[in-house]
Parts: sequence; C-alpha cells; structure tokens
Amino acid sequence: MLQKIREGDHDSFYEFYNLFHARLYQYIYKHTRSEWLAEETVQLSFIKIWEQREKLSTEYGLSTQLFRVAKSTLIDLLRKNRIREVVRLPHSESVTGQNSAMTAIEMKDDLKQVMKAIHNLPVMQQEVLTQTRINNLSHKETAALLSISPKTIETHITRAVRRLKKTLHFFL
Repeated sequence: MLQKIREGDHDSFYEFYNLFHARLYQYIYKHTRSEWLAEETVQLSFIKIWEQREKLSTEYGLSTQLFRVAKSTLIDLLRKNRIREVVRLPHSESVTGQNSAMTAIEMKDDLKQVMKAIHNLPVMQQEVLTQTRINNLSHKETAALLSISPKTIETHITRAVRRLKKTLHFFL
C-alpha cells in the first residue's frame, strides 16, 4: 500500500484513509477532548501525507508516519491557537471542546512559566512571595516566620512583583 500511495494511487490512499481515519481521530480526541482539534488534525494529517507522498519513508510503516505527522500537526494547531490568544485575534472557531482543551493546556503552560519565574527570583523574595501569596500568610506572620520586619516584607514583595511583571510581561 505504501508503494502504491507513493506512486499516486488514489484507490490505495482512500483505502488507507478509510482504515486509519477513525483510529487517528479517536487517538487525538482521547488526548485533547476536542472534536474540532481531532477532526482538524486528522484532515490536515491526511492532506500532508498525500502532498508529501513521494517523500514517504519505506523504512517505517504508513501508520507510524501518519501518527508522526498528526503529532506535529496537532502541535502546530495548538501553537497557532496559542498565538491567536496571546495576540487577541478573533477566533473563527468557537467550539466548546476546543476551548476547554486549549484552556487546560494553556493554564498548565502558564503555571510552569510563572513557577519558573518565581524560582528565578532572589531567595528571600521567593520565600516572602511564597509565604504571602501562595501560603496566604499575613505580612506580620511572614515577618515573624522569617525574623525580619513587616516593612522588609513589603519591600521584598514590591521588588518581587516588579521583577515578575518584567519577566512575565506577555501575561499582561
């Protein structure tokens, strides 16, 4: 089948499409919980396979190559969607499943970036920010815990927040 598709045989490609369309859709949907993303990824993946059919490798199975193309296609779709959200371009699609999958992925990525930025703060600013913002301790409680004055706590928070705003400017 691989060789026939490489040669441009439409019937072999349709057979391949019919054989793997549902499997690929289910696989993508299982990981994204988005009908739109699953359908878009599947369609674009088969289009790419057909357009690049002469370059298909004979070392790997057709299904392996299809799933690799699908993975990179899905990543591209997610990146494009992320860029749209950051730049605030209007969405042409507003499918609930897509939005919830994107929101979950974005929140996870955003949290990683924020935690990395906090980790890069000076140690005392990290500690003060963690105690006051994450552990919800008051300035007075944090000051007692760290054996410094409440005014120093305020200074560390101000500096930490200022630094985080510079580092995480793309969130604002």
